[in-house]
Amino acid sequence: MKHAARTMRITVTRNGPYLVTGEVPLSQQTIGTDAEGQSQNWIGQDLPSAGAKFWLCRCGHSGKKPFCDGTHVKIGFDGTETADRTPYLERAQEFDGPSLALLDVESLCAFGRFCDPNGQVWNEVADTADPEVRAVFVRQVQNCPAGRLVVWDKEAGKALEPELEPSIGFVEDPAQGCSGPIWVRGGIALVSADGEEYEVRNRMTLCRCGESSNKPFCDGTHAAIKFQAKSK
Repeated sequence: MKHAARTMRITVTRNGPYLVTGEVPLSQQTIGTDAEGQSQNWIGQDLPSAGAKFWLCRCGHSGKKPFCDGTHVKIGFDGTETADRTPYLERAQEFDGPSLALLDVESLCAFGRFCDPNGQVWNEVADTADPEVRAVFVRQVQNCPAGRLVVWDKEAGKALEPELEPSIGFVEDPAQGCSGPIWVRGGIALVSADGEEYEVRNRMTLCRCGESSNKPFCDGTHAAIKFQAKSK
């Protein structure tokens, strides 16, 4: 996984699209819900390869989403990056449990809502001495696409991360009636428009509606505006 990720890169262009290089696999990732509408699992569908180099829409207005068609120029898109570049562990709030802790950087929330079932993960962590609760808790946290939430193994002194192949997923959220962010998985490098590399992470979500106040990352605004990725 790490070797493959080293050949892949996403570069934020100034007031323009994301430039993706390195034959990054693409898929649609749909949030699967239960009868109560709570997020439970990811439903993946592979998409055709886009090649070794391609541009993904960042303004939200392309006529050929998820790819860029130059509309950002016509609408005068302001894609200024405002995200905090402080490393995750230096920002994370910790919620303590018996042998596991929950780490949380709220500003990264992409509104996936996998944290909500079973009384919410912030409460569950205290009961993770129970093997069943522990298993459910870890699954819920690892399903957080943005990496806002991380399971921390206190004894090992490291994060418990899911094994994710380097890839890009385009999130669909039927329960909210909208399209979600670009889900970057498996440690692909993300480079800002000023040339500085963001912290490499296993899970990240990038804004594709154009309205996030935490660019280039998603802040959940797509749900509020009911962003639709399907071209009309």
